[in-house]
Amino acid sequence: MGSADFRSVADAIAADIAAGRLPPGAKLPPQRDFAYAQGIAVSTASRVYAELGRRGLVTGEVGRGTYVRSAPGRNGLLQPEPPPAAIDLQRTHSRLPEQEAVLAETLAALAGAGGAMAFGQYGPAGTPQAQAIAAAFLARDGYAPDPADILFTGNGRQALAAALAALAAPGERIACEPLTYPMVKAIAARLGITLVPVAMDAEGMCPDALLQAHRANPLSGVYLQPTLQNPLGATMGPGRRSDLAAVLAQTGLTAIEDAVYGFLADARPLACLAPDRVILVDSLSKRVMPSLTLGLVAAPPPLTDRLAASIRQGAWTALGLSLAAGMHWMMAGGSATALAAVKRRDAAARQVIARAALADLRVVGDGRAYHLWLELPETWRAEAYAAAALRQGIALIPAPAFAVAPGHAPNAVRLALAVPSHDELAAALRRLRRLAFAGDDQAVE
Repeated sequence: MGSADFRSVADAIAADIAAGRLPPGAKLPPQRDFAYAQGIAVSTASRVYAELGRRGLVTGEVGRGTYVRSAPGRNGLLQPEPPPAAIDLQRTHSRLPEQEAVLAETLAALAGAGGAMAFGQYGPAGTPQAQAIAAAFLARDGYAPDPADILFTGNGRQALAAALAALAAPGERIACEPLTYPMVKAIAARLGITLVPVAMDAEGMCPDALLQAHRANPLSGVYLQPTLQNPLGATMGPGRRSDLAAVLAQTGLTAIEDAVYGFLADARPLACLAPDRVILVDSLSKRVMPSLTLGLVAAPPPLTDRLAASIRQGAWTALGLSLAAGMHWMMAGGSATALAAVKRRDAAARQVIARAALADLRVVGDGRAYHLWLELPETWRAEAYAAAALRQGIALIPAPAFAVAPGHAPNAVRLALAVPSHDELAAALRRLRRLAFAGDDQAVE
């Protein structure tokens, strides 16, 4: 059977998925059985399954089989937005009453500044005043970036994209944790960068594993979240950070430190231990609000110009209004610091609610984070559980969305705890607990 024929078989399966004849979570037959039923060679069946996976319609799980994705999307890299009527356990942006007051106050303050506040387009460095404010805001526990090395983007995702593009050309390799932030997977795919999963443990990426991966096939950089890692909530202790900094010095590798959740926990930045080998990326989306935000990059001095060029080339420069709002929030005693304290208390309270509601289930995570990792009973698969939860009006993200290596995702889902009210959160999690114990066969409607 030629290439056109295997694609036509894949088209037929895709049509069944689109029409709902193969619903989310449905298991496809083993490739040998599929080949026999279709009257095609096993090698052709393998190409059909690979094509369906390339289109993001199915996911193959080692030892479990091939299943229709709960939320098909291009290459399975991006989760869709949760339906408007669903309880949102996908996003980690908190929505607290205090944020509305902050937004109103900020807009009034900027409007009152009148001509004294310029809202034009700036370069990646913003203004010297903005750099000084951001450098003081990011400084902590022995870490004090030089204001001249601070750059700004429209949001944190743009900062990550600029950092990845600055470190690696298309076809080159960036190391990361085996379960990582899905947007980094999508950005790397867009940039033509290969992500290399490096083993991690309860403290995050293992330094020895990183060293071995680099020696086996040279890397162009590393992406990691040392504090409240997404999705597992792992936080590196001082010893792990020191060992990782030593590997960076030994190999000459540069790490992108994603510090977006750092405001929820007190931890010394990796950039403090290896200032010339770490690009620290942060944003105000989760600290303050996503609707009016700012991406922050603290660059190692040798890379500042390269990162600035990357921001310009990607058209990721922050707008003047966002820069002005960010300066207002980051100034000493500003809203960013006040909201961080409120959100710390809120995240801790939500963790208590979650662990009580999910009693008797295995959860992994940090009590300070806005997300939790739920390991499912053997009666479930992650994709099928996510689909069943959505039918009950709860949107969450299954493990394959975070897995760097296809087919190697654990049987788990990530629960974002930030968006619903405390009462809605508790009720939704109790429903998820009942669903987990019901089993896949009993949850089919």
